[in-house]
Amino acid sequence: MIDIGVNLTSSQFDKDRDAVLDRARNAGLEALVLTGTNLTESRAVAELAAGQAGFCYATAGIHPHDAKLFDEHSLAELTALARLPQVVAIGECGLDYNRDFSPRQQQDAVFEAQLALAAELDMPVFMHCRDAHSRFLEILSPWRGKLPAAVLHCFTGSQAELDDCLALDLHIGITGWVCDERRGQDLQRLVGRIPADRLMIETDSPYLIPRDLSPKPSSRRNEPAYLGHIARRVAACRGEQADALIAAMTATSRAFFGL
Repeated sequence: MIDIGVNLTSSQFDKDRDAVLDRARNAGLEALVLTGTNLTESRAVAELAAGQAGFCYATAGIHPHDAKLFDEHSLAELTALARLPQVVAIGECGLDYNRDFSPRQQQDAVFEAQLALAAELDMPVFMHCRDAHSRFLEILSPWRGKLPAAVLHCFTGSQAELDDCLALDLHIGITGWVCDERRGQDLQRLVGRIPADRLMIETDSPYLIPRDLSPKPSSRRNEPAYLGHIARRVAACRGEQADALIAAMTATSRAFFGL
């Protein structure tokens, strides 16, 4: 299995990061893609991935929450990070009109700047969209044909939104949200609509721990070792054998990131 979205530089992992990596390996994970959410975190995940060569990879990007920090030096630094061998995608980038931690106009501009960078470097993009679907598509659509691949991570949207994303040839990242008996029911019905060659899984750890883990962990912190649980839930929702689906999703993730 490959976890395409891990926030491994989170302070929640400071006390046992090595043990978390060991548990991930023991749980059958072949690779982790560590998420860069701003310049500081993108540098940190690149360094962490370099120390775990062949198992950890990294993205380099600026999340919409941090778009307000983007300045004239940001693009040059992102470019330098993106050229590192362990960095396999631009992102996390996109729009978040729910929290609005950065002005929307700034979010729009920083998202487009990163799409342009990905197109220039011929790299896939790892994207975020929350409560901004129409504007997200409006910005992304002109760039899609210039990008080798693009994934909307942590998809939790509607059927219409999923269909729009698939029509734009996006990959879809599914998290433990699909394991939530309260909020995940729509997603449980929708995952079967995603072609296997467009479907990838992620924990987004330390966030979004699957609510239906049994026995329940003592900590509410999510970690990559729980990815298999998410995979089995996705397979059950699709009416497929878990082993076959895991093999397909792993192949999809390897191809997407060029691992």
